[in-house]
Formats: sequence, C-alpha cells, structure tokens
Amino acid sequence: MFNDRDKKSLIAINLGLGINILLAFVKTLFGIMGHSPALLAEGINSTSDVAYYIAASILVRLASKPADSDHPYGHRQMESIASVLIGSFVVATAVAVFWDSFDKVWDIMDGRAVSEGAQPFALWVALGTVAIKIFLTLYVRRLGRETKNPIVEALAYDHRNDLFSASAASVGIFLGQRGLPWVDPLAGALVALLIMRTGIFVLRESSTDLMGVVPSRDLAERIAGLLKEVPGAKQLEELQAHRFGPHIVINLTIGIDGALSVREGDIIASNVETKLANSIPNVRRVHVHYHPAERQHEDMSIDEILKASQKHASAYHPEFYE
Repeated sequence: MFNDRDKKSLIAINLGLGINILLAFVKTLFGIMGHSPALLAEGINSTSDVAYYIAASILVRLASKPADSDHPYGHRQMESIASVLIGSFVVATAVAVFWDSFDKVWDIMDGRAVSEGAQPFALWVALGTVAIKIFLTLYVRRLGRETKNPIVEALAYDHRNDLFSASAASVGIFLGQRGLPWVDPLAGALVALLIMRTGIFVLRESSTDLMGVVPSRDLAERIAGLLKEVPGAKQLEELQAHRFGPHIVINLTIGIDGALSVREGDIIASNVETKLANSIPNVRRVHVHYHPAERQHEDMSIDEILKASQKHASAYHPEFYE
C-alpha cells in the first residue's frame, strides 16, 4: 500500500507522463511537418521526458517498499537514485539537441541550407506547450513541497525548464517566420542550454543526497542547541549524519559526568535520542555514544566538532579520505 506521500508523488509522475507522451507526439510531428528545428528540439526533449518518467514511476514504487533485514532504514534512497537518473537523461538530451540545432544554424549561415521559416501552426503548438507547462510547473512544485520527494522536486524543475525552453522556441519560430530563419534553430540551441542547466542542477542536488553530505552547519548548530536542553549532556564532541531518501540518521558522541553509573548515562543518551527525534523533521534514527566529559572538548565550535568527526571517521577508514 502507498502512503499519502507516495500517492502524491505518483500523481505528479503519472500526470507528467501522460502529458509528455501527447506533447512528444504532437511537437515531433508538427516540428517535422512545420519545418521548425526549435519545435522539433522540443519534441525530442518531451520524448526523453517520457523515458525518465517511466523510470521515475518504477523507482518510486520500489522506494515505497518497507524496511527489511538488508535495508533496515527502508528503500527511500531509491528516490535519490531516480533523481540522478532524471538528471542524466536531461543532460544527454541537452547535448544531442544543442549539437543538432547548432549544426542547422551553421548550415543556414554558411548558405548550405535554406529555410523560409516554420509553418504558422508550429507557433501555435509552441504557445500551447507554454500554457500547459505553466500549469504543470505550479502544480508539481506544490506537490514537491508537500512530499519533500527529490523525484517530484526534480520533475518540477524539469517542467519549469520546459516552460522556458518552449517560450524560447516560440520566439524563435515567430522571428523565423518574419525573415530571420536562423533564429529558429538558434532558439533550439538555447533550449538545449536551458535543458542542460536544469540537468546539471538536478544531478548536483541528488548526488549530494546520495553522498550523504550532511550534517550541514545549520543542522549541526540546531543539534548543538537542542543538546543544551537535555540535562546531563555536557558536551557535543562528534556529529555525523546520513541521508536515506527523505530520512536522516544521526550519530553523535556526547560527554557526560564521569561519576555517573552506566544506567544513568543510558538515561541521558535516551533523552538525547528522544529530544532530537521529536524536534528535527525526518529524523529516522539517533545513535548516541557517551563517555566522561573531557576538558579539551569544552567550548568546541561547530566547525571543530565537524572536523573532529571527519578525522575520527578517517581513522577507521583512511582509504576513503586519501
């Protein structure tokens, strides 16, 4: 069974898939019939959209699988993998479209190709795409904010990118019909650059999630502030966190009074776990190690704590930090 978050994610994916199938057919057909490189570039873009929407749909379903013995934190990391896949498709599409469009611009400028501009209906198809993408951008962006799903957020950026590229194609077709035929394929090349920009952004964001580049300084400061509210937690010495889809797993080392018993230390550690889990959204698990507070760890800054955490990790796995 899918939860509410997964249902909203699938709505965003299925809606985009259905519309992009229609747009891919219409824009490719009319781009060829209307002699419009910009509209044809848009059709190629929508065709690639169909491919990665199908992949996103499959991976969302896999991500919803419950935790098991091999995946104790669930399968939500599939969402970031799907986001990487989307970004890769977008970049590959951008390279292909840019090369084809730039080649047409060169041929027209060199006199080896002649264009009288696109047919009138090509402009109407491009403008219709603009209207559809305005709706999808706003709607899917709202779903992305509600679900915090990197797949949906990536698709929202892709719809926004399609909106910009369809607008550029409309301008190119319009000017091409008025005696500037080179503007149409040039618009196709600009469309490709916009597509590539979005693809690189999606790749960067999703790769960050997969690499576990957390905690951020803001998150570390928040955790340090919350620890001050837990009686008995005297020091924060090390802090590490890892993302698993929308969830965060936190590992930290605290200093407590060395005269306390193991049972009393365990109570403090449990209070820290409860405090962080209840105060920070999306925290799936908190692991606390404690030992007697030491003088050298007094008044450590957040930067010093994060640096100590990395140094401690490299001591166990130096090959990862060379």
